[in-house]
Amino acid sequence: MKAVIFDFDGLIIDTEFALYEAFCELLKIDPSELPINEYGFYIGTDSSDLYDFILSKANISMTHEEIIEKSSVLHKEKLKYPIARDGVEDYLKEAKSKGLKIGLASSSDRKWVTHFLSELDLLEYFDVIQTRDDVEKVKPDPTLYRNVITHFGIKPSEAIAFEDSVNGSKAAIGAGINCVIVPNKITVNLEFENFHMRINSMKEKELSKVIEIIEMLYV
Repeated sequence: MKAVIFDFDGLIIDTEFALYEAFCELLKIDPSELPINEYGFYIGTDSSDLYDFILSKANISMTHEEIIEKSSVLHKEKLKYPIARDGVEDYLKEAKSKGLKIGLASSSDRKWVTHFLSELDLLEYFDVIQTRDDVEKVKPDPTLYRNVITHFGIKPSEAIAFEDSVNGSKAAIGAGINCVIVPNKITVNLEFENFHMRINSMKEKELSKVIEIIEMLYV
């Protein structure tokens, strides 16, 4: 393996559960009325379908624009003191020590991603970052991942992508990259169709062990 590529939302930091809580609070939806397994289906891609879905569950009327504006304020407040998911920094340190190229592919915008990476003191680890600002189509379209692979000048099979969502895993697999699923509270019960390995968190296995298992697939 020559590279590791990370998703951002829900993988490096659990922004997704905080957003779920913000939507419930804003639209006065009891969590029982917004099942996480249904909500999770819309994670990791463009937000327009998600807004339609949560509006169908809402107990007040609101436009897409109002949801975006008001939920953003609530979301940021809930993430005022961001914490990386378990094992994330360990993986980044190990990847750097092994001389692996480190990339990030996110359907969010660059300002959002780099803000939190800076807050977590993780920005310096990444050799290339691709966000929705760089592509016409976000995940599950594979372009974000293909762009990272092209930048590194490697074969897709020489990289491992770490993803927490179904849409993200489809993007990684679509780009021909080895995909390791690391689900979060929102996505843990989703049906992941194609992936190479699944772990509960990055604390579960060291990066070197993950690489060893993935490389065994090619023996």
